[in-house]
Amino acid sequence: AAAGERECRDYLERHRIPELFHRLAALLLYHRPESPREFLIQALERVKAGKRAEEEYPYLMDEANLVAMFELLDVVGQGHITAAQYREALKTLGLSTEALQLGDDVNITLDVFKEEV
Repeated sequence: AAAGERECRDYLERHRIPELFHRLAALLLYHRPESPREFLIQALERVKAGKRAEEEYPYLMDEANLVAMFELLDVVGQGHITAAQYREALKTLGLSTEALQLGDDVNITLDVFKEEV
């Protein structure tokens, strides 16, 4: 049974299914559409249409979404967010923060946020 579980886990990871589900869930919670199923179908259609190469992961958020998310984090309109807020945003989107080498005193601007996310 352990070999079967490992094979299943390898399959999911090879096809990046956990990341896809995390991103879809993050989009769903961010937008909170009236018709979640229809929203997810449209998101998956964008993934299918946007897939350029097997290794390249398709983008699920456009620039307007990123700007809106940044503005939600930058509640007082300072033009930047903290490293902690940035880490939380990445986690919410299902993105890894492991390689992030940011001190807590670093501020992230909108341009950096859009580029990195």
